[in-house]
Amino acid sequence: MEKSIEEVAAFMKENSLMLVTAESCTAGLIAATLADIPGAGQLLDCAFVVYSPEAKQRCLSVRSETLDQFNLTSEEVAREMAHGALGNSRANVSVSNTGVTDDTDDDIPAGTQCFAWAFETDSADKRIVFSETKRFSGDRVSIREASANYALQRIPHYFSRLDAGDT
Repeated sequence: MEKSIEEVAAFMKENSLMLVTAESCTAGLIAATLADIPGAGQLLDCAFVVYSPEAKQRCLSVRSETLDQFNLTSEEVAREMAHGALGNSRANVSVSNTGVTDDTDDDIPAGTQCFAWAFETDSADKRIVFSETKRFSGDRVSIREASANYALQRIPHYFSRLDAGDT
């Protein structure tokens, strides 16, 4: 069931979640979407917009081996982005996004988006990471908007899986 961004924000507040984003394709739109909600300052620590491979490596510690082996549009890269964002913020949840909005030469269909959600746990330095790939249709702007909304709407889903022991 799809939640509104207001419902996601209320869920985050109820569960003391503070977000950091690591965004490539969405270019800050995930953070901006949450920032539109009153009280977002209690929910959002910071946002990394890392379009280039070099920025992903420099700002979020994405390994060159991961980029070489899996490509920019991959869950593996999204997972490392989410880990890196948590390590560079005071947040306890991160969301990352990498993907394509247009047809590319890499045989990756337009609208392909890879996401990761990472959560700090009470265990010493243990992070739980979930990832998925989804394909959206539409033009460049609608794909980015749908991706940003989806990234936020999935926070409650994956948070609930922490309690269930799913990883």
